[in-house]
Formats: sequence, structure tokens, C-alpha cells
Amino acid sequence: MWKRLHSFAGSLRDFGGCTRHNNGASSSCQNPGGGDLDRGQRASRVNKGGPTMPFQAVRLYIQDHHVVMDNGIVQVTLSKPAGIVTGIRYDGIDNLLEVLNRETNRGYWDLHWNPPGGNGIFDVISGTSFRVVVENDEQVELSFTRMWDSSLEGKYIPLNIDKRFILLRGSSGFYSYAIYEHLQEWPGFDIGETRITFKLRKDKFQYMAIADNRQRLMPLPDDRLPGRCQALAYPEAVILVNPKMPELAGEVDDKYQYSCENKDNQVHGWICFKPPVGFWQITPSDEFRTAGPLKQNLTSHVGPTTLAMFHSSHYAGKDLVLSISPGEPWKKVFGPVFIYLNSASNGEDPLFLWEDAKMQMMAEVQSWPYSFPASEDFQKSEERGNVCGRLLVKDRNISDDYILASGAYVGLAPPGDVGSWQTECKDYQFWTRADENGYFSIKNIRAGDYNLYAWVPGFLGDYRWDAIMNIISGCDMDMGDLVYEPPRDGPTLWEIGIPDRSAAEFYIPGPDPKFMNNLYANHPDRFRQYGLWGRYADLYPDTDLVYTVGLSDYRKDWFFAQVVRRKDDDTQVGTTWQIKFKLDKVDRNSSYKLRVAIASATLAELQVRVNDAKAQRPLFTSGLIGRDNAIARHGIHGLYRLYNVSIPGARLVEGENTIFLTQPRCTSPFQGLMYDYIRLEGPPFSGSSNEASSSFK
Repeated sequence: MWKRLHSFAGSLRDFGGCTRHNNGASSSCQNPGGGDLDRGQRASRVNKGGPTMPFQAVRLYIQDHHVVMDNGIVQVTLSKPAGIVTGIRYDGIDNLLEVLNRETNRGYWDLHWNPPGGNGIFDVISGTSFRVVVENDEQVELSFTRMWDSSLEGKYIPLNIDKRFILLRGSSGFYSYAIYEHLQEWPGFDIGETRITFKLRKDKFQYMAIADNRQRLMPLPDDRLPGRCQALAYPEAVILVNPKMPELAGEVDDKYQYSCENKDNQVHGWICFKPPVGFWQITPSDEFRTAGPLKQNLTSHVGPTTLAMFHSSHYAGKDLVLSISPGEPWKKVFGPVFIYLNSASNGEDPLFLWEDAKMQMMAEVQSWPYSFPASEDFQKSEERGNVCGRLLVKDRNISDDYILASGAYVGLAPPGDVGSWQTECKDYQFWTRADENGYFSIKNIRAGDYNLYAWVPGFLGDYRWDAIMNIISGCDMDMGDLVYEPPRDGPTLWEIGIPDRSAAEFYIPGPDPKFMNNLYANHPDRFRQYGLWGRYADLYPDTDLVYTVGLSDYRKDWFFAQVVRRKDDDTQVGTTWQIKFKLDKVDRNSSYKLRVAIASATLAELQVRVNDAKAQRPLFTSGLIGRDNAIARHGIHGLYRLYNVSIPGARLVEGENTIFLTQPRCTSPFQGLMYDYIRLEGPPFSGSSNEASSSFK
């Protein structure tokens, strides 16, 4: 594959001052108006060879009810003034979008919102006014706006929405972004989700790719119709009974099996084999996505559908509903994202289109922030600032010296409590990974006020640098050495799992054979199979999990989720897990600390009892927590929570002890907890005082 890539790169040609790079590098084409156009200058074909011509100028055609952007490579048609993408013509295919759908159901911005306390409303955002923002040989930018006033209250969300579409000269695709604005005097609202949706031709696009090891031939939408499938526990999941491709019979289809964390969700899409054409959604930055790098979102799924997700409450629930209050001014730019199209010659391997799309994604990332969007609300590089520094860890149970925070996640997000970034959904976030020595560099941060947050794989809790940082245009801020002291009172007596905010290291069973998605057979993401919650009762039909410290292995003996147990009469009961451990000596006058890090919770409760399973009152209860729904939606984590439970030494005995972890809520098979990491610490070190990490509330 990469040998072929080298041959493709060797066939490049110069285009009148524009160098077309099919190996993923940015081109050197300069806009005569001064703007760098590098990310748009890739040619449409992966490997065509032969003589080439200079790129055609961008042309705009305004019709009665439509407007057409055309650069000779791709032609994009939008309804006027609604701003719905009704057609994408490329490489001899008249329309890549589903021509059987209504024009309003092909390519559109949408949101799901409600007035405070009101019912949810799904809104395909249709503009009421159209204008040309930029029109020259190098670029066309169009605006489709919907303005709000009090006469629209209850009908439309109280936002001014300005949708933008951009086509550049020589670009094998187009860009879209939007500005949402709420004025202070307007009523409030909640947004559960906003995104761009593209619905492609089902007769053309049947192969989906979202990662190197997550790509496959997909069922057709017809396969999900009555008579061709069997419904499962919720509407999104079905078993394919009589699919049009017989080889898919018996498999489960569920869009949530293709979710992805923001940090990994940069390019995904579809391949048509005849002719070999790719349709890709590229997100070059996470700054406008909500809830940080670990937030999970939908990608592509049966339709064929491709989504550019900007905000959703998936895998979090109401904690991630974007709520704007009356009297609260708010404005945010979502995007731009890039819709990239590529093609190959007949006879070439169409799957190389995925490799090419990944290279284009890297070129887009390197070009961020773009210089060409016309809106002043989108800050350009010269309006932004940079931050660097080094993060160290101080944990004297491990070392008296500072520990390098290798691989730490370090980010700037709006000011808030420790760990608040994971539920922040109104403004912008900027994240990076520290290198092996703990050094980090965050570039191109929008001007504004932030806290610096971090968490370190292998260590509990969250770090926050308490001072508010004011980023101004052109600033380069060196933070020097920052020291994170993770929660620690005393020495580790035992631990279960790895503190990495995920339950992936625990035992994940194989699925019931009748609930297979063959993509995930022998796949590292075993947790994406349907119905794994039901496997707990298969393994523990009568009694619950018992884990013995020193004998048990969490990779084999700790089920990945503490779910309810299904009984023979199809009712559910809560579960109590036991951790058995021995103590040679107990300081009855001191306090021990149990650290319980939760990777996900769904309408669950964690109760902790020590050496008395029937104690009427638990030593600790979390109360009802979580609406992550990660158990049903094949996630391996949701929102992170950390609980620090003090155990009086008088509750412990010399010899064998048992900690009982009870999850009593049991009205649904999807209720339960996923643990990240559990640790018991001995009595405090001399002079220790530690509550450095607060729990999520």
C-alpha cells in the first residue's frame, strides 16, 4: 500500500504556481488576495497520471431556488435561501447524495433543542436569507441566515444562525461552518445535539471506514425495514434476518457500535467501488467540539449517513445538555469542517481512498486555523495565542522525586472547577498530549479566559492550575514546571485496574453468538459488541462476582461493568460485588482510604460496606448518579467520577476483610457502573493532608 503511495507522490505535477500534493503535504498555492489556500489545493484523483491543466477558477451560479458553486472538480448545489445541500457532483457522478430523498433530507445542519422544561424539537436549520460573502476566482463563500425575533418564540430556537459554505479553487471538496448567537434579552433554551448530516446514495456508497481497523461493507437502509430485520432491545439495534447482501445475515447493526472519541474522530466516511470514489468528513480541530478529547460521538452509520458532530449528550446525558439562560449572551463558531472527495482510476484498489483521506486530514490539521473563512468571529492565527510548559507528578508512594507526566492530557478550557472541562459545552477547548518528559505545547488558542486542566494516565484525579489565564492575540506563555499531586493519603495496600478513565482493561466477554457484529470479532474493541450486559447473568447466574486480592486477575476476573442480573422470569436484581483481602496488621485508631474511580454510571448507585454485607446503612453511598448509557451504547466509559471513602480502622480486622460494592438500582437492564480503578490506602503518611482531587458532582 505505502509502496503505491510513493509511486503516486512521484507522479505529481506543477500547476501554474500551485503544487498539487497527493502525498498529504500542503500545497504551495498562494491566493493573489494574500490568503494561504494550501489545504484546498489537492487534486481530486488519487492516481491519474498524464498531463494536467491549471485549476479552473471558482464559479457561482445563482438560480431562482438554488445556488451552485463549481470549481471544475466538484459542483455543490444548495437550496436558496434555505442553505440545504441538495446536490454534490463529482467525478462523473451527477449527485453523490441520495436522489431518492427529498431535497431537504440530503445534506443539512440540524439541532435538537427544547425550551426550558418543554418538549424536544428536532430542527433542520433552514435559512430565510441568502447572501454572497466572497466571490472571486479563488474562493466563493455563501451565507444562509435565519434570524430570530419574539414572534418566533416556541417555534424556533432563540438563536441567530449563520450557515457558511466555502469552495476554493483547486479544492476537491468544500467547507462548512456556522455561527450561533443568542442575545441577552432573548429567552433561554437547551440544546441536546447539533451537527451536519449527509445522506449518500445507497446504490453507490456501501463501504464505510472510520479507522484502520474499523471499516466494512455495511447493510443497506432497506435491511432495517420490517421483514428484513429483527428489532432488539432499543430501536437503533437490529439483527439482520434477510439482508440484500446474504453474507450479512445474522449480524447486529447498531449505529452506536461506530462511535468514536473526539481525539480519534478526525476523518470518516464512505467508499463507492464503481466508480471508485470516496466521500469523507474531516474535522481538523476539536476546539469547537464540546466536553474535551474523550467525549464520544457518532460518526457514520447505515444510511449511508455521515455526521459532523459538534455537540451531543451521548455517553453523558443531561450533564452535557447545553443550557443557555434568559439574559445570557452567547456566541459560538462551529467548524469549519471539510467534506473531502477523492477518486481512483478503474483497476486501482478503492481502499486506498481511505489512506488518501487520512493524508488529507493531516494536511487540514496542519493548516488550522484556516486563513480563508470570511467571518470575523472565526479567529485567524495572528489573533490567537500559545501556551507551553512541563507537567510533573508528585506521588511519594512511588518516588521521592518528581515523576515525568508522560502522555498527560493537558488542555485549556473555560474557568471552572477541577475536572469541569468534561461537562463544559458552551465555549472552546484546546488540548494536547505531553511528550515522554512531560513537556506540552498548545498552539492557536482563541483569545479569552481559561483555566489549564490536565490528567495523567496512570494516576488518579484531575489537575487544575488555579489562576485564570488570559490569552491575548500573539501571546506566547511559558508556564514553566507545573506539579500535580494526585490524591494520596497513605501507601497502596492493593489496587484493581489501571487509572486511565476506561474499563477496557477488565474482563470483556465474547458476545452471545446470535448478537455478533463480525467487524469486532477478534478486535481490540471487544466492548462494542451488542448485548454484553446479558453475559453477566450467564457467568454469574446465582451469585455475584467475588474478587480476591493476590489471587484474582482483574483482566480475567473483574467483569467490565457492574450491571444488574437478569433472573429466569426476565426481571432484574441489583448486584453486590465482593473484594476480599488480608491485612496482617490494622491501626484501629487511624483511617484508611478507599479510592473508587468510576468510568461510567447509568442511573446507578454505588454503596460501600465493609465487613458487614447486611449493614442497614452503608459506609458510603453515591446516591443516584449518571445518565451515560454507555452499557447500552457499547461505550467503555462515560463521565469520570472519583469517590474518596474514609474507612475507620475500627471497621477492619487483622486477617481476612471484605469490601462490598452494591449497585441496587434495577429497573432497566442498562443500569450499572463501570469502574476505572479501585485502590485501598493504608493510614496517612506522617504529616499528610490530601484532598487534592475533587469528585465529579
